Amino acid sequence: MADIHDHTHAPRVDCEQALAEIYTYLDGELTDEKRTLIAGHLEACNPCIEVYDFEAELRVVISTRARNEAVPETLRMRIAEKLALFIRGEITDGDASFDTGTDAGADPDAGADPSIGQPPAPDA
Repeated sequence: MADIHDHTHAPRVDCEQALAEIYTYLDGELTDEKRTLIAGHLEACNPCIEVYDFEAELRVVISTRARNEAVPETLRMRIAEKLALFIRGEITDGDASFDTGTDAGADPDAGADPSIGQPPAPDA
């Protein structure tokens, strides 16, 4: 007699479960078993594969655009200077902040209140 298997109890993933894991699937952070289940669902479900395709393409666009953005040279120099000071121990992480502003060519101290960061004046 032939061995008959009932595959109706095989693990399955529904749309809600597949879409809840779509980012971990894209990041390759699922177990092999879970990845296989999600992949199987995506192969069989057009609405979910459309979501997957959109998210995957969006990641490529964001990555490409972010890589192509030019960082102003003055900002690069200020970051490099702060990193060098931090590495040498001349400043702490609390001291390493600075205004990045939107106008890279502007003087970062222009318009700054000179009393900020100074000890209080002694009483007269």
